[in-house]
Amino acid sequence: MPDLIGKWVELLKQAVPALGLVALLFKPDSMPDALVVWSTPVFQLERQRHLAAEHRLPTVFHFRTYVEAGGLMSYGPNLPDLNRRAAAYASKILAGTKPANLPVEQPTKFESVIDLKTAKALGLAVPRSLLARADEVIE
Repeated sequence: MPDLIGKWVELLKQAVPALGLVALLFKPDSMPDALVVWSTPVFQLERQRHLAAEHRLPTVFHFRTYVEAGGLMSYGPNLPDLNRRAAAYASKILAGTKPANLPVEQPTKFESVIDLKTAKALGLAVPRSLLARADEVIE
C-alpha cells in the first residue's frame, strides 16, 4: 500500500517536528534521522530486534505488531478486520462463487498505535494532538 507512505511521513514529522524531509533520505554511508519500515516477512520475523531503538531512530511501521514489540508507532490496516474480510471471501468461494468474479478490495479500517515508553527512550515528547488521534497508546 504505497498510498500509506505519505501518512507515515506525516506521523514522523508530527512526532519529530525538527525532522526535515531530507532526513528521511540518506546516503548508504550515513545514518538516517528516522525510518519508515515497510512490512515484509523478514522484518515481521525480526520485529523483536530493536535496531531502530539501538540507533535511537524514530520509526513508523506498517502493523501494530512492531509497536507491540517496542517500535515507536504504526499506521496501517487493522489485521483482525482484514482477517474477517478474508474469511468472508473464503466463504463466498466455498459457496460456489468463482474467485475471478470477486472484486479486489482495499483495506477500509486503519489504526494507529504509539508506544510512549519507546518515545521516552528516544527522548521524544509526542504531541497531545497526535496521541489524541491514536487508536491505542501503549504506556
